[in-house]
Amino acid sequence: MGGAKSSIGYVRTEMLGEKPPPPTSVGVIGWMRQNLFSDILSTILTLLSLYLVYSVLAGVLPWMLKGIWNASSLNECREIIAESYGEGTEAACWAVIRERFWQLMYGFYPSDMYWRPNLALILLFAALAPVLFDKAPRWMLVFSVAVPFIGPWLLWGGTIWTPVAAFLGFVIGFFVNRYVARATGTLAGLLAGVVAAIVWWLFLAEAFSDALASVLPLAIETVESRKFGGFMLAITLGITGIALSFPLGIVLALGRQSNLVIVKSLCVGFIEFIRGVPLITLLFVASVLLNYFLPKGTEFDIILRVMIMITLFSAAYMAEVIRGGLAALPRGQYEAADALGLTYWQAQRLIIMPQALKISIPSIVSTFIGLFKDTTLVSIIGLADPIGWAKLIQSNAEWNGIVWELYGFIAFVFFIFCYLMSRYSMYLERKLQTGH
Repeated sequence: MGGAKSSIGYVRTEMLGEKPPPPTSVGVIGWMRQNLFSDILSTILTLLSLYLVYSVLAGVLPWMLKGIWNASSLNECREIIAESYGEGTEAACWAVIRERFWQLMYGFYPSDMYWRPNLALILLFAALAPVLFDKAPRWMLVFSVAVPFIGPWLLWGGTIWTPVAAFLGFVIGFFVNRYVARATGTLAGLLAGVVAAIVWWLFLAEAFSDALASVLPLAIETVESRKFGGFMLAITLGITGIALSFPLGIVLALGRQSNLVIVKSLCVGFIEFIRGVPLITLLFVASVLLNYFLPKGTEFDIILRVMIMITLFSAAYMAEVIRGGLAALPRGQYEAADALGLTYWQAQRLIIMPQALKISIPSIVSTFIGLFKDTTLVSIIGLADPIGWAKLIQSNAEWNGIVWELYGFIAFVFFIFCYLMSRYSMYLERKLQTGH
């Protein structure tokens, strides 16, 4: 037996095929075991949460699904509910949304002109596409340039030469900036361009517009700002505040980090003052107090005043968000820009600001969402935003006493807008993630 060769092998001569993972560790079951029932505490919390969700839905869903859509008043709605489901049954009266839907959307805006805000909204989406998504055709940048001027003209009406004159102010400022920057420097060129544009807008644009309007009168009917309302007003204020506060916030953040004492002091003073004052106070200033400081007989559009205050308020918070992104960058990024021989503005444009903005994306979008929701505060100063319209509808004898249906619908629409903004921020973070 000692001389016989052993037939037992200690090294496998062939590989075994891969086996599928256990069914309890993959798919829905695996996710639930890992995230919901991983231990005793997680299991208890999961069961309590499910019970809470069930309790809420058990009361809300029947109330929503039994709702009445065809009624002309709250009393009629209650009568239909009592006939259909019996006395004492609680059900939603969605008829108020059906009856007042267009007012919640457009306020007092003339119904025969709804096509104007609708067209402005479509053009806005076309203008945002090349800015938000790099796969959009580059020719769509034409909309990005034109919509800031065409959109207000569609909403407020008037002569077409007014937005043309406003656009020419930017053209004049651009060429003055280029000419002066070549001769003296970037900062002097920037200041000269801004001054030239302001001079054009304040003293020459109106005469230019009136002269062309007398020769070639191309105009649409004017709509007063007091007729704006509903979600159209909220979207207008939100989009304007977001679009203007972002670049202004960048300028304030850079100014706060500037080595120039006067520039830094002005930026710090502005940011700290605005952040220390509630938005509702600024809105009251825009609505009431501002008229006391203007020359007698001066007409200053109420929505324009509110836009300015909302923009300034949001810009102060945006500046601090962007300053946090700038502070998070390693010092080596600034030193690398200096080593390459880049100027201050070249370094900011090519190296510093892209990284700072990428770091600040979650906070920037959170500020945008907060700004969009804060537009509901304008109802306190008499503008008929969705909340203001809800109060107007409740004051009507036909719908006096209705609450949950109106505010639930308004909350749902705001949730859709804010949810889309948050999802886009997550998409942008994944797209710009270069850590790998």
